[in-house]
Amino acid sequence: MGVSLLPSSPAFLALFLVSVVTLCLHPEPTLAITRQYKFDVMMQNVTRPCHTKSMVTVNGKFPGPRIVAREGDRLLIKVTKHVQNNISYVFIDTGMEFDSFAAGQRGTLFWHAHKSWLRSSLYGPIIILPKLGTPYPFAKPYKEVPTIFGEWFNADPEAIINQALQTGGGPNVSDAYTINGLPGPLYNCSAKDTFKLKVKPGKTYLFRMINAALNDELFFSIANHTLTVVDVDAIYVKPFDTETLLIAPGQTTNVLLKTKPHHPNANFFMSARPYMTGQGTFDKSTVAGILEYEDSHKTIQSSRYIKKLPLYKPNLPPNQKLLPPPADLTKC
Repeated sequence: MGVSLLPSSPAFLALFLVSVVTLCLHPEPTLAITRQYKFDVMMQNVTRPCHTKSMVTVNGKFPGPRIVAREGDRLLIKVTKHVQNNISYVFIDTGMEFDSFAAGQRGTLFWHAHKSWLRSSLYGPIIILPKLGTPYPFAKPYKEVPTIFGEWFNADPEAIINQALQTGGGPNVSDAYTINGLPGPLYNCSAKDTFKLKVKPGKTYLFRMINAALNDELFFSIANHTLTVVDVDAIYVKPFDTETLLIAPGQTTNVLLKTKPHHPNANFFMSARPYMTGQGTFDKSTVAGILEYEDSHKTIQSSRYIKKLPLYKPNLPPNQKLLPPPADLTKC
């Protein structure tokens, strides 16, 4: 469920949708401040696995910019269109401004395009922090890490879905999954486009995880580490530990990662891949980022030293589980 930042504007509702939950529209003027953001909808050349294409972006970024506010703040977002007029699927007039109130909905959300498959490139995190003086119901993390999963298509996603609608067949699958817009080293010529997170031993990190993939549920795991789930869809939950997390498309999940007490002399894959129980086609590839430990005893950690460290990979569940037919059909 979503909310338009300008309820009276169908144009804005067509372009942006805040996922998962409706923001409570009850500002508290004695506590709130106004935070302003500028969104320029523009074409941008972007290169991912050996392929460069022009795609619709916000502020030329893939993923788009991060919105950060505190519970009760007022958001003022100015959206300006810089794409050609014949790109009819960007339903917004130049210079329109939109505002909403983010009172009563702290947590991790995200904005995305809401017209066909434009959302494959038009999306970004929304992070609403608790009010000042209101702590988390868990130990304060050392650092917060927005982590957004997405997809990369070499072809134009709009053309892909339009062809599928015309033929009645399934749409072509994506060419890669991404973590924070980067496909990672398991795809061709993508080692330099890898999300890397440097962490310190004995610290707690809060991962704000968002699945912005179009249709795929994703398994996520960090090799040799345990995740503690503390929040799902911007709602606190009773914390529980897991080695592998399943996150649905459009879902957000906050997890705590407590790093090892001492430098492990190793690096670790942070990997995600899809899961499906049906017969349909889907991208069965795996996206990976790298968790790197900082060594306090080494003032300079060269890239050569880091590359020599062993790299551990998580054991993710299989991509697909085909369910048996109902018992009453097996006799046919």
